Amino acid sequence: MNDAEFVTPIGNRGMYVLDTASWRTHRPVMDNDLCISCGMCLGYCPVNSIRWSEESGYYINYDYCKGCGICAAECPRGAISMEHEGGADDGK
Repeated sequence: MNDAEFVTPIGNRGMYVLDTASWRTHRPVMDNDLCISCGMCLGYCPVNSIRWSEESGYYINYDYCKGCGICAAECPRGAISMEHEGGADDGK
């Protein structure tokens, strides 16, 4: 993530957004050919890292994704796979 401090109007100092992407070991990869745009991944993502735009449809914002794999588990078409953070999952 960038160095910006995200503050909400709570308490004296506010709250900050956790850099959830920093502890990710696996990342979800979306296959747009299999995606039926049902939105299940967006609904189940606990950190709202899945986004939608008219230009590209559903996509993953890796700045916030923590790699939990819930989106992949909930996808009814198997359009999301989990890969090792360094690239294709090589079993390490």
